[in-house]
Amino acid sequence: MNLLEVKSVSKTYGSGETAVHALKNACFSVPKGEFVAVVGESGSGKSTLLNMLGALDVPTSGKVFIDGKDIFSMKESQLTVFRRRNIGFIFQAFNLIPELNVEQNIMFPVLLDYQKPDKKYLEELLSVLNLKERRLHLPSQLSGGQQQRVAIGRALLTHPSLILADEPTGNLDSQNSSEVIALLKEASKKYAQTIIMITHNRSIAQTADRVLNVSDGVITDLGRCRE
Repeated sequence: MNLLEVKSVSKTYGSGETAVHALKNACFSVPKGEFVAVVGESGSGKSTLLNMLGALDVPTSGKVFIDGKDIFSMKESQLTVFRRRNIGFIFQAFNLIPELNVEQNIMFPVLLDYQKPDKKYLEELLSVLNLKERRLHLPSQLSGGQQQRVAIGRALLTHPSLILADEPTGNLDSQNSSEVIALLKEASKKYAQTIIMITHNRSIAQTADRVLNVSDGVITDLGRCRE
């Protein structure tokens, strides 16, 4: 079963001679639980694609289906709730709240949705992410790798069906990068979560199940990686 369906999605900024065609007729699908890497040069359209998939921007044309739901047919209030409950975001810049400790940062999206955190799952994540001893630390007291693990925990706690990761290893050294990728792969397999990861690092991309290339707004499926 496909968790994600992208059908003829295009995005154009501006009009006339100054129009920028950031995404051109993107069409692809991703089965549930697949880990997909998206590669391409700077300005190729990778971030535009991620914004469309996360409903952070609206396409000029085309449709995006997540778990069978046409996300851009929803009212803004419905889409906000759907996004909060079904899509997890991991950013290069971590985007942690400085005043909150590790545990509070991870729980924040759930509390924002007026839900009760799954304490058992929280403990499991803290253990998997090797953050149990740091649970009461503030972001300023953590290394870059630890902060990114907190961001991953925050994305996972809501049990989202889709996780969108934008250059999650961009600010990390090689060892921490490897650990972050391993955690994402484990989440994909253990929790059957679909992951779309943007990366400029092609060696990291090869660790994914499948690779998509974006060039001048055009998406090419490079196929599955070898195990």
